[in-house]
Amino acid sequence: MADYSEEQRNEREALESIYPDSFTVLSENPTCFTITVTSEAGENDETVQATLKFTYGEKYPDETPLYEIFSQENLEDNDVTDILILLAQQAEENLGIVMIFTLVSAVQEKLNEIVDQIKTRREEEKKEKEREAEEAEKLCFHGTPVTIENFLSWKAKFDAELLEIKRKKMKEEEQSGKNKLSGPCCPTESILSRFKIRAMLQSLAQWHRKGEDHT
Repeated sequence: MADYSEEQRNEREALESIYPDSFTVLSENPTCFTITVTSEAGENDETVQATLKFTYGEKYPDETPLYEIFSQENLEDNDVTDILILLAQQAEENLGIVMIFTLVSAVQEKLNEIVDQIKTRREEEKKEKEREAEEAEKLCFHGTPVTIENFLSWKAKFDAELLEIKRKKMKEEEQSGKNKLSGPCCPTESILSRFKIRAMLQSLAQWHRKGEDHT
């Protein structure tokens, strides 16, 4: 006949030695205690933590102990659910032998995975924000992307419009008897032309530099 009390007492003493700072006895009959498990430090020294509560039944370890998450820090609801599922699986697989150390070790590994997942998720969120900011910058800067083809097309239309303005100006001056053109017939339009062409060329050069940066 199995001596359940002896097995339970021996396991409890071993657990107190393994977890001296996180093992707390809640009651003697039935034997009930908690063990606090903390993950390894993640990004910015962030950790997740779970305090597990175990209660021995009369026939433990031939029956699974009662267990629950007594308290926790920085865990999402789905994380708590995953841990409880993990405990159930491990308890079933280890039925018949003392198992508390095995259960706690499994939870320890799970908490480390959760910290890694938090880090990965934050890195992905950061990359996504950077990508969105880059796309917004492109839209703000480019508007309609400047290419050699659409620049030449714009310049041809602009020159044609400017020539028409000059012709009208000359015709008006001839009709009014004013033939005082000694320089550009329309200085204002000429200056405007230079400014617009210069702006288009600068935009074209910046667009090429952007293309080289992304190759």
